[in-house]
Amino acid sequence: MKTIERTIAVPTPIQRVWEYVVDFTTTEEWDPPTETTVRVSGDGGVGTVYRNVSRLLGNEVESEYTVVARDELRLFQLEGANGGMRLRDTITFEGDASGTTLTYRAEFHPRGALKLVEPLLPLGLKRLGDRTSDQLETCLRELAAS
Repeated sequence: MKTIERTIAVPTPIQRVWEYVVDFTTTEEWDPPTETTVRVSGDGGVGTVYRNVSRLLGNEVESEYTVVARDELRLFQLEGANGGMRLRDTITFEGDASGTTLTYRAEFHPRGALKLVEPLLPLGLKRLGDRTSDQLETCLRELAAS
């Protein structure tokens, strides 16, 4: 398993950050590899399913994510899978009306043929984590300004 984790502090009220991030379709705005994310079923709560299409290393990768935990203004967790990887995204929230600290943790569990390239994942994941963190912070700061 490989993991990336980033913490972002923004002057955006926690309620606005929560509403933005738990609408997982917003990954189209803040997750650089994401091309589309569509809610397939559910109302956004536990059991909701999203289909995400991302472009990684020049290839289109389709993953299906399911919300597995949701604790209002505290925790949002999804588990996903595609042909070569199991995924878990855990997002935690702390804050109040004056600002929010968000921690985003993504776990990657290669399977099948992708296990062979697992030693090469850390460098790519660090770059992906940095790009995602920067873009998410930009989007969350724009929420504060609007």
